[in-house]
Amino acid sequence: MNDETHSAGRAQGNAYGLLLLLTLINVMNFVDRQLLPSFANFIKPDLGLTDTQYGLLTGLFFLIFYAVAGLFMGMLADLTHRPRLIAGAIALWSLLTAASGLAKGFVSLAIPRALIGVGESALTPTAMSLLADRFPAARLGVAAGIYYLGVPIGAGVSLLVAGYLGPVIGWRNCFIALGLLGLVFAGLMLTVRETRPKRATGDRGPSVATQVKELTKALARSPSLGATMLGGVALHLSVGAASFDQLWFVQERGFERAHIAQLTGYITVAAGIAGNLFGGFVGDWWQRTRKSGRPMLLFWMFLALAPLTVAFRIVPVDSPLFYIGIAAGVFQLAAFYGPTFSTVQELAPPGARATVTAFYILCLNVIGLGIGITGTGFVVDQLRASGVAEPYTWTLMGFTIASAIAAPAFFFAGVRFKRDKTALA
Repeated sequence: MNDETHSAGRAQGNAYGLLLLLTLINVMNFVDRQLLPSFANFIKPDLGLTDTQYGLLTGLFFLIFYAVAGLFMGMLADLTHRPRLIAGAIALWSLLTAASGLAKGFVSLAIPRALIGVGESALTPTAMSLLADRFPAARLGVAAGIYYLGVPIGAGVSLLVAGYLGPVIGWRNCFIALGLLGLVFAGLMLTVRETRPKRATGDRGPSVATQVKELTKALARSPSLGATMLGGVALHLSVGAASFDQLWFVQERGFERAHIAQLTGYITVAAGIAGNLFGGFVGDWWQRTRKSGRPMLLFWMFLALAPLTVAFRIVPVDSPLFYIGIAAGVFQLAAFYGPTFSTVQELAPPGARATVTAFYILCLNVIGLGIGITGTGFVVDQLRASGVAEPYTWTLMGFTIASAIAAPAFFFAGVRFKRDKTALA
């Protein structure tokens, strides 16, 4: 997109069609990623997994490959044909998802789930780079918020699949069917045109070392960028721990596994869509009309919702606060994506947007989700071995409280944002 289009605040004519396609792909991406947590009450007993093993499958094994590969995929997205990169990534993770449905035990599920992270890691850095080219800064928050509708819709659909199709066709056939569907989206992505100008013959563009230097400089000169990333990582401690929610609902709150998957699926879709739209539209409005940046909105939202996200862990299941708390947690996470990723895009150098985004995703996953998921599995097993009643409840509550570090980080990022953006310009 040229500078005139950006200054006029207009998106390119095909921008919304691309946004729709990328959002649908992101929905499928998160259906795939959340199938394991959604089917936890089916897969864990079927394969005889401990909580630590389950935590490794949903956490460390997947996330290390996802996050480390994602950093290189982000650099690659700044250097190569982006639509083809996404198409190849979809094909890879779809084939591995189908292979996951054939697993017979911990190891045979761990291998494809780990390698799936390599494919899925290419999507968001590349997609956000494509959207940043086609949407002006004034609308980038809305575009990011719509794209990240894939998170709640995908997570909700995966729960509905587990609740409705799991008892009928089994978890294995659900994995295989999703893998075949992914190949269709890979073909659609090949029809997308690359808008970045072709480099002259012999010009290979910036090197990986150059991209790393750009990333380091961006973090050094923009305290609000680092604070935004810190806030996101802290929030994802509780997001990672929530991967055990389906097990908690059944084992310590007495729900039937298919019923609670259906119920939370509907809540996730509804609250998630509301959160994404709130974060996108209100985040852009906040930045236009307030002296602080979008992260300040996240600070106030975190303070407002924190009592609900804590209370639902301890109130009885027949209390309205229980279901309101589930919705509040989903809303909070969904509203987070538009403001935070548009902030990262605006504070990143134009030639290294995908690289900076990929590094942010690496931090969210390896540190935030990695500690949250894997740590929860380990702690639950230790508490259970020590005879502690309700080990899931105590562990999940602990990680929810730990995520409160996000509040001061978002406050600082909001205060510094406009000063750092001016310095970058």
